[in-house]
Parts: sequence; C-alpha cells; structure tokens
Amino acid sequence: MSDEEFDQKFKAIADTFIDLANQHAKEAHVENVSIALLYAASRFNAYVVANNAENLEKFESDRKSASDFFQEKYQEMLQENLDDYSKVYEPQPKYAHLMKDQENSKADV
Repeated sequence: MSDEEFDQKFKAIADTFIDLANQHAKEAHVENVSIALLYAASRFNAYVVANNAENLEKFESDRKSASDFFQEKYQEMLQENLDDYSKVYEPQPKYAHLMKDQENSKADV
C-alpha cells in the first residue's frame, strides 16, 4: 500500500468516527463526546499493545514506549487540527461569499 493510499484509508476511517461523534453530539454535550472518544481511543490503544505482546512481561516492558508513542501522535494530530481550525478566524473579505474559489477559477481560464 502506498503512502497516499494509506493516507486516504486512514482519513476515511477517521471520518467514520467523526461522523459517529457528530451523531452523539446531537444528544450530548460535545465536550462529553470528546472525552468519550479519548476514552475509546485509549481503550483500543491498550488493546493494541496487549495484542502485540506475547506475555505479561513483554506487555509491561512495552507499556512506557507505547504510552509515549500514542501521546506523541495525539499531540502532533491535535496541533495539526488546531492549526486547521485557526484558519476559521482569519479575516475574510466582506464579499468573500460571492467570490469564486481560487482553485476553481483557474480551471475556468
């Protein structure tokens, strides 16, 4: 599987969890849904670590490095998504909603 194919599959899977979270957010506070997602991710990640360990000794020896790995990945992804959302606050021209999308307008030329 190429990196691009992996990326597409990864994002498609993530989108299914986001869609489910959005459904739950219709009936629960988004903060509660967020914490539930974190709990589910931590539970599944613990399963992944346990599933890859042949025995308790291996599980215990992998515990710290697995925790560090998941924390680092979470921090990277959170910062990337916060950067994406920060664009919401960038000033827009007063009539931006009437302007053509820059990329689409290039195709029209």
